[in-house]
Amino acid sequence: MYTYSFEKLEVWIEAKEFTKKLYSVTNNFPDSEKFSLVSQLRRASVSVCSNIAEGSARNTNKDKAHFTTMAFGSAVEVLNQIIISFELGFINNNVYQELRLLIESITNKLNALRNYQINK
Repeated sequence: MYTYSFEKLEVWIEAKEFTKKLYSVTNNFPDSEKFSLVSQLRRASVSVCSNIAEGSARNTNKDKAHFTTMAFGSAVEVLNQIIISFELGFINNNVYQELRLLIESITNKLNALRNYQINK
């Protein structure tokens, strides 16, 4: 089976694993949040790894960097929603801290990837 270039990127692997973790965490949110915060969190987290994948298929480094920037923006959007979820009491401090650390790792790798793409 063919392996696409994005599947080899550590940041894509982390973002995909983060998304799976977030799906699990949001299963415990109140039912009233199913179509609001849960949906927003899930879509934004999927957007991170999707933008990494889509950017890898672009021809120019400028285009690739653009999609990496979009992935970074989605990661920060997820962080914002995680903060809100914590403050509303939907996640406990341990989960909150774990998710923040994972987002920090992903955003650091996205910054490094974008810098590589721009300077290549």
